[in-house]
Amino acid sequence: MTSSRTVYRRGRPILEGLRYRGREGMFAWLLHRATGVGIVLFLLVHIFDIFLIGFGPDVFNKLLFLYKAWWARILEVFLLFGVLFHALNGARIIVQDFWPRLWRYERQLIWAEMAIFIPIFLWGAYVFLQPLFR
Repeated sequence: MTSSRTVYRRGRPILEGLRYRGREGMFAWLLHRATGVGIVLFLLVHIFDIFLIGFGPDVFNKLLFLYKAWWARILEVFLLFGVLFHALNGARIIVQDFWPRLWRYERQLIWAEMAIFIPIFLWGAYVFLQPLFR
């Protein structure tokens, strides 16, 4: 008879079965989903923002102060992170789907993706945040 604290098929404790065992691929998967949700949330805010033009240019122009705030610059850096990571990771996944043999080299491709992502992101973040330090 098995204990209530074990998984039925394997006889291993439940908590051991729930333990995280991923590496680069799991982090890439998690970040890909999170950045996708972030991009959708940004698009919803952007659609609402553009919707305000229908109420006249005065209403729209009154809300432009939000985009000139210091915290909006920081949010733009998060948006850059999300869009850039999502695009590069999506391109990596597409390449691996077209050439299935490349799945053996998933870790190396993720590190190559990071080698491309990091300098572009740092340069973009510098450009976005530069006005804050003037």
